[in-house]
Amino acid sequence: MTITEAIRAEPHSASLSTTLNWLRAAVLGANDGITSVAGLVLGVAAVNPANTAAIATAGIAGLVAGAGSMAMGEYVSVSTQRDTEKALVEKERRELIEDPVRELEELAGFYRKRGLSEETAHRVAVELSAVDPLRAHLDAELGIDPDDLTNPTHAAVSSFIAFTLGALLPVAFVLLPPPSLRMPVAFGAVAVALALTGWISAYLGQADKHRAVVRIVFGGAAAMALTWVVGSLLGVSGVA
Repeated sequence: MTITEAIRAEPHSASLSTTLNWLRAAVLGANDGITSVAGLVLGVAAVNPANTAAIATAGIAGLVAGAGSMAMGEYVSVSTQRDTEKALVEKERRELIEDPVRELEELAGFYRKRGLSEETAHRVAVELSAVDPLRAHLDAELGIDPDDLTNPTHAAVSSFIAFTLGALLPVAFVLLPPPSLRMPVAFGAVAVALALTGWISAYLGQADKHRAVVRIVFGGAAAMALTWVVGSLLGVSGVA
């Protein structure tokens, strides 16, 4: 494989990076669903573990509200990112039309900065520009694939699904056991689920797995404990 062919193949690595980012986002969405809804249902269950209707209502309301909010937030955020990407593509397209010679030299300069000799960098820039100058510039300068811009709809749907799946776990484990076991079973199941999402996110990000698991489990446990204490206090106050 020549240098030019190797550079042309680089967008495939960008696609892999995009895929990993989506997977990471899905894992984080599931983690948000687990933690927020677990805290909500455990807080309500702390008042009266036998009140199945109240616990179910709180859990389902939290699931729907959280999933909708996360989906809308992702849609707005990614739409802004996509608009920026489209503006950059159009800017680069206009510059190639107005001053192609300068743009060719600019492209060669990027490859010189990456370690290629003057002659090789110029040859690579010429060969890539002969095939698709816009794609060559977008990839070298901005890391953008014009055929694979961020998709706000995909982001919203994946976030909605991830949050929903994560939120279903604490709802199920707080409702299925008998009232006397609801709190410990739900707490244990959520802790295991958080440990799993922490491990997966660390694996995808090539980070320290032990540290990620401890951090996410500790944070989730603290959130659940806090809502349980608040629920208990409000329940006592309400009874009084």
